[in-house]
Amino acid sequence: MNPSPISAKLIAAPLGKTIYPEPYAALLKGRQKRKLGEYFGLAHFGVNLTHLAPGAISALAHSHSKQEEFILVLEGNPTLVLGEDEFVLNPGECYGFKAGTGIAHQLINRSEDNVTYLEIGDRPEGDEVEYPNDDLKATQLPNGKWALTHKDGRAY
Repeated sequence: MNPSPISAKLIAAPLGKTIYPEPYAALLKGRQKRKLGEYFGLAHFGVNLTHLAPGAISALAHSHSKQEEFILVLEGNPTLVLGEDEFVLNPGECYGFKAGTGIAHQLINRSEDNVTYLEIGDRPEGDEVEYPNDDLKATQLPNGKWALTHKDGRAY
């Protein structure tokens, strides 16, 4: 059976790579992110189809100053870490992350099964990302790329 035109596009969408410097990049082993928004040429918001192997994390715990994010679990049971709280999500459940709250979030696959979810976010200019548990800060540049620094401003 041949894949449908839509599933063929999903398979063809490029895999995203982490922008984190080492040692943080190594922590994302087991995460596979397909950048569907970029593949379809979307400019105002991003859509990622993300898979987490058992033990994998979505990202470092982080909060955005301007970008809002939304996730929809398609498969598996990831643990949503939201500030000091944790919640196990089920397929069909979703969560939205409002910008500017300072509440850090991440998904962790603590199960023995794969997790798949959609991740959607807008692309506002001048976003900054705080990582409360790590010596890392991300600042979006005018060209849309990210500058990654230590919290004291030193470059990686």
